[in-house]
Amino acid sequence: MNQTGSTAGHLNQQPFSSFLQNFKEKLHYLFHIRSDIDELSTRRGMPPFILREIMADNPLSTFVSEQYSGRGGLIHEGLSLLSAASYESLPLSLGFGINWALFLQPIGKYAPEETRQNILNNFLAQRKMGGLMITEPDYGSDALHMKTFYTEYENDYHLQGTKHWAGLTGWADYWLLTARRQTADGGLGRDIDFFICDVSQPEQNVTVEEFYENLGIYLLPYGRNRIDVRIPKAQKLEPKTTGIKMMLDLLHRSRMQFPGMGLGFLERMLDEAVSHCQQRNVGGRSLFSYDQVQHRLSQIQGATTIASAMCLNSSLKADLNVDLSAEGLEANCVKTYVTDLMQNTAQSLLQLVGAKGYRLNHIAGRAIVDSRPFQIFEGSNDILYIQIGEAIQKRMQKLKERNLFQTYKQLDLTSHAAERLKKLVDLTVQSNLSQRKLNDLGQLTSRISALNMLQKLGAANYAKELIDGAVCMVESEITTLLAGFQLESTVTFQEEKEAGWLDCFHKLQIF
Repeated sequence: MNQTGSTAGHLNQQPFSSFLQNFKEKLHYLFHIRSDIDELSTRRGMPPFILREIMADNPLSTFVSEQYSGRGGLIHEGLSLLSAASYESLPLSLGFGINWALFLQPIGKYAPEETRQNILNNFLAQRKMGGLMITEPDYGSDALHMKTFYTEYENDYHLQGTKHWAGLTGWADYWLLTARRQTADGGLGRDIDFFICDVSQPEQNVTVEEFYENLGIYLLPYGRNRIDVRIPKAQKLEPKTTGIKMMLDLLHRSRMQFPGMGLGFLERMLDEAVSHCQQRNVGGRSLFSYDQVQHRLSQIQGATTIASAMCLNSSLKADLNVDLSAEGLEANCVKTYVTDLMQNTAQSLLQLVGAKGYRLNHIAGRAIVDSRPFQIFEGSNDILYIQIGEAIQKRMQKLKERNLFQTYKQLDLTSHAAERLKKLVDLTVQSNLSQRKLNDLGQLTSRISALNMLQKLGAANYAKELIDGAVCMVESEITTLLAGFQLESTVTFQEEKEAGWLDCFHKLQIF
């Protein structure tokens, strides 16, 4: 394998299968022969030589259309690249995902043509990186109330504010910065605008005030950034309608691409689990032979099949030319469930490996802390599940329908699976559900949508045994969720009483 870089033009002539195989071989060489990924992952940041070698063959060209000297920007190829990266390193795949979904795709769709041409060409020719800054210290999930603002002048915009938890903090050459227009009375407009910040320019330098000691994903830097920049007018994104819809379009597309990062990670969890269980003997026989172990392994295998179904679904639906601003229901179902699967699978691997896995330099322990934030960033799963539940409830109100089966049957996202689950979901749903019940309904909907995607994957001749195993796994989870959904619960937090269990013990002694 050639370890030296190649030109973008040469790489574009390679079939993607060859390009992807070379990429996988290079990652294996860098992480397992030239260095030790288990040791690297206990340190902050990525050694420069590794990042240089990874970027030498321009893998990010996969995310850029041929018009701008990229490989094509095809969704299925991008997901495959993310998956290959996450098999070896989830943080590396996340870094690629940030560049793709949160920078290159918005630039490719919404930047003025001349600006787009210059940035994308420079991005590939000079191996640049880009990210997105939305989150603020006091406005995480409440992004619409961000306080970073801008003032418009004759030739540029002046942006001021603070952003944090942006992946690639201190590394990215370009940033997409979000801000709200400052009105004449000093207030802030309701819409959100996006600006391209080139940190190599003196007036566009972003100041990193603090690097965070993030728990997990050590290879990527995060921190708090002070924004006080002047952005030329040509570097403002141009929404088709409003800035908020543009933000929803890019965030929903990003969530639809989470399965790419998830699949490779889940496949690695499966390979590690199988290898360990086959080699480990407990009680005089192979760990692999125990029924409970087989159950865990089947669950991990089912998770990889579900992620595969999601990748197929996203490849068919998340093309850059499609407006996903109104597709929050599906995007949220995909993001929440695949990230839950990632964390659950990491927990299963650690349970199988046992004590030696509970170390930062072991993949089992590392997998838990690396996959956990995926359930938080780009929308906390608790919030997204509630939003899914609200969307289903609103649809029922619009249809004047209270039967859950009839609702799912009429929804493209769940229609195929609804018939199979008729006996389970043929129930009446009350209006004005509490948040906890909306969360339950959101989880239920995400699993049913996954069942829908599995049926489509099966129709495309994916291995029947794997489809059957995944379907069984999802149906079992749906049954459990339905039991909880139908259970009435209004328990709330109670102020702690002075008397504790020890007082009860003393009272019992009296008798």
